[in-house]
Amino acid sequence: MLQHLLLQINTGGVDTTGVAATPTDNSVRLIDLLLAGGFAMIPLALLSIAAIYIFVERYLTLRKASRDPDAFMDRVKMMVQNGDINGARVVCAEFDSPIARMIEKGVSRIGSPLKNIETSIENVGKIELYQLEKNLPTLATISGAAPMIGFFGTVTGMIQAFIAIAQEEGSVSPKLLSSGIYEAMITTATGLAIGIVAYIGYNYLVAQVSKVIHNMEYNSVEFIDLLQETH
Repeated sequence: MLQHLLLQINTGGVDTTGVAATPTDNSVRLIDLLLAGGFAMIPLALLSIAAIYIFVERYLTLRKASRDPDAFMDRVKMMVQNGDINGARVVCAEFDSPIARMIEKGVSRIGSPLKNIETSIENVGKIELYQLEKNLPTLATISGAAPMIGFFGTVTGMIQAFIAIAQEEGSVSPKLLSSGIYEAMITTATGLAIGIVAYIGYNYLVAQVSKVIHNMEYNSVEFIDLLQETH
């Protein structure tokens, strides 16, 4: 009896077949989830690439345009007061920013009536504003379109899932039902993620554009005031 008890203790925690039990890996990789999203993931992928490109390109452009113009304006004022018009234009060309291009246009019109100078500066400002806002409407469109495309992909995916369920004979497998639903929901989650990021990026860029516009207006007014003082 004692031997029988010891035998039970020795073999109780051991796989008697001699094969170690291995846990089943039920984890799902992110790439597998994205690939399971279906055809709607293709336009969503294109929209995400476009959103990233627009944001990076606009960010670099606005970062360059929002450089502190104080030192630049001080040099231009000094040269205009000294009558060095060509030197002022060279300084504007070197600074290479929307503010500099507006001031350069005003410098090139020195000698004309102040109203004409102001009008020419405003015209350049409108062109620069258009360049600053380039592709921002596209980014705004992406922020709204991506969630809708994702939802459309979910609806079509759910339709396909229920068609597959309807074609099943007998009882429906819970695994089949759940897999069809989660694959359909992937597109909604992806579309929302792209839309949220694009929306945040759009509003950030709009704030940067407003900052640059404020600097453009402020420095153009200062330049006009300088011309009024020197006349």
